[in-house]
Amino acid sequence: MTAATTVLLVDDQPLVRAALRMVITDTPDVEVAGEAGTGGEAVRLAGELRPDVVVMDIRMPGMDGIEATRRITSAPGGAHVVVLTTFDDDEYVYGALRAGAAGFLVKDMALDDILAAVRVVAAGDALIAPSVTRRLIKEFAALPERAAPVRPLSGITDREREVLTLVGGGLSNTEIAGRLGISVATAKTYVTRLLAKLNARDRVQLVILAYETGLVGAAGRD
Repeated sequence: MTAATTVLLVDDQPLVRAALRMVITDTPDVEVAGEAGTGGEAVRLAGELRPDVVVMDIRMPGMDGIEATRRITSAPGGAHVVVLTTFDDDEYVYGALRAGAAGFLVKDMALDDILAAVRVVAAGDALIAPSVTRRLIKEFAALPERAAPVRPLSGITDREREVLTLVGGGLSNTEIAGRLGISVATAKTYVTRLLAKLNARDRVQLVILAYETGLVGAAGRD
């Protein structure tokens, strides 16, 4: 039998942790390794329990979820982290992604959808919802002072730059293919090349690079 995916639940609201724990308890392939109510406790338990995935709240007293995510993901063999957010937390989501989070979940998602997201991240894939990504992009494009400093981008072709812009715009490979008039397989190949050329861990990091190189601003004004 395949070992169950272990999850550390981090939220300062016991009811949120209880709801997540309840749905996970009834799932044979996912189990709760532990729970934490603060960022500091999350960092400690992540080191002790070595969970596969940490489901991390952002707003917590003391050390927030962004700093806790940074410490957990920077540790050797660190767990995959997905952050919990509300739409009011958009400003924090970008910081969490920069801190190494593999994606983010919205707190009003169905519990089964959150469980499915945990599986995706545990498998090593990034989870970044296009609809929420587009909301973030719109806000950062409209408020330049909140965006990261622009830095030059080199070493990729014009077509790869187009693809990176669309990835930064929250488009899936299928949507990119439709926009550029290429096959889905070709779009996937371009994304794979970008990951290798830009030394990016996953699709989330490509979105971050699109912010940092100013491509997102261009996408937001399309």
